[in-house]
Amino acid sequence: MNYLAHSFLSFTDGQIVGQFLEDFIRNRDRFSFPKDIQDGITLHRAIDTFTDSHPAIHEAKKVFAPLVRLYAGAFVDVSMDHFVANDFSLHTLDGWKAHSLRVYCVLNANEQWLPENFKKMLVKMEHDDWLYNYRENWGIKFSIQKVLNKAKYLDKDIPVFEAFLKNKERLQQCYDDFFPDLLAHAKGINTLIQLEN
Repeated sequence: MNYLAHSFLSFTDGQIVGQFLEDFIRNRDRFSFPKDIQDGITLHRAIDTFTDSHPAIHEAKKVFAPLVRLYAGAFVDVSMDHFVANDFSLHTLDGWKAHSLRVYCVLNANEQWLPENFKKMLVKMEHDDWLYNYRENWGIKFSIQKVLNKAKYLDKDIPVFEAFLKNKERLQQCYDDFFPDLLAHAKGINTLIQLEN
């Protein structure tokens, strides 16, 4: 999951929590959360569906597909967070730092809703400031390695990070073609959510 993008494309604190929870809960459990958190889960799914169908993301997957085949999307997600973190049309550097700190604060304040495996990850995320450090190449290298380590059918030494570096300009162009569309889509979904509330 591209944590930074999902947190940025949240419009309330509850949506931040829901966006993070989506990958950690079973579908049938989503209705056990407060409405604002459910809205975040809905928004996360809408973002993922839109992302998976966007031509620029299909293009970006071509960078990683020869190395990791069906896992290409996961590495595109990680890559996109690097470009989000360096997109100063969205935030200044200080703004991204403040955003990261706010997200950790919101998640910790909603600890009662977080599953144990997420709580453990959150401790590491906050300690190493994953969200802010996605802007650095080493932060993305760390994230790419985490995906490789988790992937059941991938060798842990596949040179995915090297492919990222080699194709950084190409991936940046994919981001530039994609993210404004995603931002507009997320705002539209949020408007629909608010009308239903």
